[in-house]
Amino acid sequence: VQLQASGGGLVQAGGSLRLSCTTSRRTSSNNGMGWFRQAPGKERAFVAAISWRGDSKYYDDSVKGRFTISRDNAKNTVYLQMSSLNSEDTAVYYCAVARRAGATTSFNEYAYWGQGTQVTVSS
Repeated sequence: VQLQASGGGLVQAGGSLRLSCTTSRRTSSNNGMGWFRQAPGKERAFVAAISWRGDSKYYDDSVKGRFTISRDNAKNTVYLQMSSLNSEDTAVYYCAVARRAGATTSFNEYAYWGQGTQVTVSS
């Protein structure tokens, strides 16, 4: 499984971005998906997750109310809509495919990872 993330870039504080992640095979094949991020000097951290049906979603507390995860299984794509961005959101964002159907926050539950897309928020 290959994942291609896109949509990152430079945005001013308070702005919005939408990340996309397309997989090389049908994501409707019973896999949850998630987004993680890694800021400079920090470990990779959970951001959001979605079940394969899209009916269960989890968010890190730091992004609740600002970020929305969604998916389109017909397009093999998962999205992360980010709004009210601030400097603490600056990081490389990674999408991942889980080993399970449900949404999961655990790093170890993810089997496949994309290459990452840089998000930089300027103040």
